[in-house]
Amino acid sequence: MKWSEIGILTTNEAIEPISHILHEAGASGVVIEDPFELVKEREDQFGEIYQLNPDDYPEEGVIIKAYLPVNSFLGETVEEIKSAINNLIIYNIDIGKNRVTISEVNEEEWATAWKKYYNPVKISEKFTIVPTWEEYTPVHSDELIIELDPGMAFGTGTHPTTVLCIQALERTVKKGDTIVDVGTGSGVLSIAVAKLGAGDITALDLDEVAVNVARLNVKLNKVQDAVTVRQNNLLDGIDGRADIVVANILAEVILRFVDDASKIVKKDGFFIASGIIQQKKDEVRNAIVNSGFKIQEIITMEDWVAIIAKK
Repeated sequence: MKWSEIGILTTNEAIEPISHILHEAGASGVVIEDPFELVKEREDQFGEIYQLNPDDYPEEGVIIKAYLPVNSFLGETVEEIKSAINNLIIYNIDIGKNRVTISEVNEEEWATAWKKYYNPVKISEKFTIVPTWEEYTPVHSDELIIELDPGMAFGTGTHPTTVLCIQALERTVKKGDTIVDVGTGSGVLSIAVAKLGAGDITALDLDEVAVNVARLNVKLNKVQDAVTVRQNNLLDGIDGRADIVVANILAEVILRFVDDASKIVKKDGFFIASGIIQQKKDEVRNAIVNSGFKIQEIITMEDWVAIIAKK
């Protein structure tokens, strides 16, 4: 079977929405080629992840790659992708050069291409993301492992917005907490809080594909007793009380449900919001404060921001 590799030269700000567009178009995962990875300082624990070829990375911006099957609908699909990306301008999202390239690869090359990008990565004080095909021995006795198959997941759990969320959750989750994960995607945040000891976790996503992916990853990590994955639009119809509501989605979407989050978060509970580009930090922070939260902490990584707010 032949596959078409679609590559989009864009900006860091557009990674999340364009990745979502590609998933909606039928891609089972995306690859992010960010030149920052070539100079990023890391602890030397997993040597293989540093063997990066500069020729694979753009001189500026980032390249998002996805793979679609070559069929009679491919042309229409690509045009729909281009149109959806262009429409991001309406939401004041900088799409940069927005240069789109298409090339054809064989199925064997496609499978190999995925695996070269994914290796064990320690993303926080406690957590390490490990691809399912990798053998990995924990370095510390209290290290927590999240297994993901990037071939089916919405990302690998190593994007700065996800890392920021997990770091925020490490600081706030208590044993037995009730958690609502809005826009769960691959389910990585719900898996993380389950491994931190939360007792009742609801993972929500409007996308049926994401719901199925999250359920698979939850089972893969053996936390299905703690995590319930449901198809749902943000917090619509959710009336239970939660110790923490966490959301790693676009700033524009966060602004739509901060008031709903305030209604269900318990007194002294937390709202954790990530997926926020620096330029939108103040707008989201003000909305969170106006909905009744107090800002506890703002943490940053590269161009991204996560906000920890307390009720």
